Amino acid sequence: MTALMQDGTRESTRDGTDANALPPIVEERRWLYLNVTTWQKILAPVVIGLVVLGLWEFIVWKAEVPYYILPGPWRIFRTLITDWGTLSGSLWITLQITGLALLAAVLLGGLLSILFTQSKWLEFSLFPYAIILQVTPIVAIAPLIIIWVNDTLLSLLICAWIVAFFPILSNTILGLNSADHNLINLFQLYGASRWQTLRYLRLPAALPYFLGGLRISGGLALIGAVVAEFVAGSGGTASGLAFRILEAGYQLKIPRMFAALAMVSGAGIVIFLVLSLISHLLLRRWHESAIRREN
Repeated sequence: MTALMQDGTRESTRDGTDANALPPIVEERRWLYLNVTTWQKILAPVVIGLVVLGLWEFIVWKAEVPYYILPGPWRIFRTLITDWGTLSGSLWITLQITGLALLAAVLLGGLLSILFTQSKWLEFSLFPYAIILQVTPIVAIAPLIIIWVNDTLLSLLICAWIVAFFPILSNTILGLNSADHNLINLFQLYGASRWQTLRYLRLPAALPYFLGGLRISGGLALIGAVVAEFVAGSGGTASGLAFRILEAGYQLKIPRMFAALAMVSGAGIVIFLVLSLISHLLLRRWHESAIRREN
């Protein structure tokens, strides 16, 4: 390669190229508006999933496993289609509880985290109880909540909220306290009020942490809703997927049970992807965690 000499002249390489010339810009390859890296992220798990399902189907067929012990993926898929009318209604009930619990966790967790960072005495007084609420198994307290609250849906909502609440609270507090202290001192130097510091410095700094907690709480809200439905064991038209799983197990309709489990897993994946997309859209233009780096 060429080099810049002390007298300002450029040293040429053997092939005559200039060492100080900028590297050529390589145009990124795209297919259907997506780059190669994005397609790798999509296709890699899809291929692995198809291979696992194919092996599952082959083992069940080869070993002649009865469907009431372990149904194959194809039988589960057919059951999902035939029982869609029943399972879709239960899925909607579970998603309603999950969404409302997540919304309540966001509102209350975000509000309390702001209050805790504004008042250390309030944080020292109440945060330990939030930890106690988090570490208490929901299976242990769900029966008490169902007894105390004379409304099945409200009791399920409370149980799901308890599970989803703490990650948002703890992550948002961490983000609010992670603002650059030099910038905080600069705000104080220019006479910014506590509200201005919160609005223009602490809240933007806490946004990535809040969104990380939100992705965690989305899955936990679904888990809390399903666990609460298992404990409640309510039937009728307002039954979630957990009750359908119990019902199918009692009736030895194992393909339906697996179909309901697949719907729960699919719902969790969709919730995580939607929340990840929201996080990417909010952070992609300014935060390092969302800016794509070229290898």
